[in-house]
Amino acid sequence: MSSTLGLARITPENIDAALALTVRPEQAGLVAPVVKSLAEAYAYGDTAWPRLITDGERPVGFVMAFFDIRFNPEQPDDRPRSGLWRLLVDAGHQRGGYGRFAVEQVCAEIRRRGGTRATVTYVPGPDGPADFYAGLGFRPTGETSGDQTVAELEL
Repeated sequence: MSSTLGLARITPENIDAALALTVRPEQAGLVAPVVKSLAEAYAYGDTAWPRLITDGERPVGFVMAFFDIRFNPEQPDDRPRSGLWRLLVDAGHQRGGYGRFAVEQVCAEIRRRGGTRATVTYVPGPDGPADFYAGLGFRPTGETSGDQTVAELEL
């Protein structure tokens, strides 16, 4: 892994590179394409935090965090959560530490904003990212969000 890893805002200069990022064909059902994420970021405004993962000048992935969202606002004990909304490492750059870097940066941003816990949801199953998130310390809460498992990490 390079020492020049970074997260960049999506701009007119790099949006085409962001939109070109794709996962391996067998992963297509596990994460939404970048175009959907950017549309959601636009719709959700300041609660969404989309970023291009870069290695030097080269785009290698996409991450989008969310801040202070209630999963079940109709429930009185529901608390605002912050965490990973999307993580996509381009097919040609997987297993290079980019996903770990992006998760660590999202957690740092949550802490910077005063948060003490990071939440992630993911599609369960043998090809899903459960082991990746468990390796970073995320633990399933027993909840689901739609058809996805909810896991959290104490920061």
